[in-house]
Amino acid sequence: MIAKWRWILGQLGQQMWVRSTLFAVLGIFTALVAVKLDPFIPVEVSASIGADAVFQVLNILASSMLAVTTFSLSVMVTSLGAATSNATPRATRLLVRDPTSQNVLSIFLGTFLYSLVGIVALNTGYYSDRGRFILFVVTIGVIGVVVFAILRWIDHLSHLGRVGDTTKRVEDATAEAISIHVATPYLGGAHLTPDMLEDAGDSERVFPDTTGYIAYIDMNSLQETASEHGVDIYLLALPGTFAYPALPLAALKPNAAGRGKDKQTLEKAIRTAFTIGTERSFNQDPRFGLCVLAEIASRALSPGINDPGTAIDVIGRGIRLLHPLLAPGRERDSKDIACTNVFAPRIAAEDAFSDFFTPIARDGAAIVEVQIRLQKALLALCEMGDAEARHAAKQQSKEALARAEGALTLEADKQRLRDIAQRVAEL
Repeated sequence: MIAKWRWILGQLGQQMWVRSTLFAVLGIFTALVAVKLDPFIPVEVSASIGADAVFQVLNILASSMLAVTTFSLSVMVTSLGAATSNATPRATRLLVRDPTSQNVLSIFLGTFLYSLVGIVALNTGYYSDRGRFILFVVTIGVIGVVVFAILRWIDHLSHLGRVGDTTKRVEDATAEAISIHVATPYLGGAHLTPDMLEDAGDSERVFPDTTGYIAYIDMNSLQETASEHGVDIYLLALPGTFAYPALPLAALKPNAAGRGKDKQTLEKAIRTAFTIGTERSFNQDPRFGLCVLAEIASRALSPGINDPGTAIDVIGRGIRLLHPLLAPGRERDSKDIACTNVFAPRIAAEDAFSDFFTPIARDGAAIVEVQIRLQKALLALCEMGDAEARHAAKQQSKEALARAEGALTLEADKQRLRDIAQRVAEL
């Protein structure tokens, strides 16, 4: 349960309003706590700063920060619209959670509230002469922070929302999910093989009580539940699966330590370990990142955009992402397994290839340069991957060649593709 709460807090921390609220509270606290430092300021130093000087600076900050915050929000909305139109709506959540944008907007909002509270406190006589001096010094520091934030924001705006920037964000998020998957290929549990599933037969199944995408599975909670009730838990649905009440989440198989505890309590604990939401998440779902990248390539290949270069760039990124996911030696030693009573299947190479290559092969069937790059990518993955990856690559190569031969008109282009596809088939 601790792991699930940590995941929930991590998701909450990525929300823009959370960071903005923290900076706003910090700004208000800074303005009010300045008076508490009165005893540490000599009287002769504080007398040199008048109330009007501090008031004017705070007034300028308050008015300018409100305008800058409004302008920055409008720029972000425009960038999100550009990413939605030119890339894919599924990538916009990465732009919303961009830490640089959140920090800059939070600094602007916090500075505005700091200035506003300072102006109110000055007008009500809250500050003494020494308090005004402290407020003035803090305000100078705040101005320095704001200047740095504006310069950073200007540089950040030069590429925010562009296709290349959006694609890189999706690649980075997918690479992070894949690295976690490679380190824990079964979500921290043991490998659920097809033979084990067959042996489970008609064992008891646990079904969800809601409909949506599985966003997170708390494996530590499942392990505690399995140990307490003396069962082995076979995961039948991984993160990214669209769950509904007729689709089983897990199968239960009593083990040697079976205690026959309450069935309803057991099923409730298993359901609680599954977080089901309305959208797929990048965290435990590497396939989602591959799907989003394929969507970007498909959008680039649409007649309205007609940008084969972006599709070719995405194919190159896909090779980088798929290689560690499909490389030989994916199995782990049993001593590395943290959840010994929870078994999960691994991501099938066929599914990963289908998520990424099928949309690109379909939408780029009539563009020879895209098809050549796609066939060469499959050839590279064939040479680097294991037997399962080679089989999936050969299947995708055949399908892509069939689509291209039906769409291309020049025989020379078809022959070039046949030559590369033949090399894939011969591996």
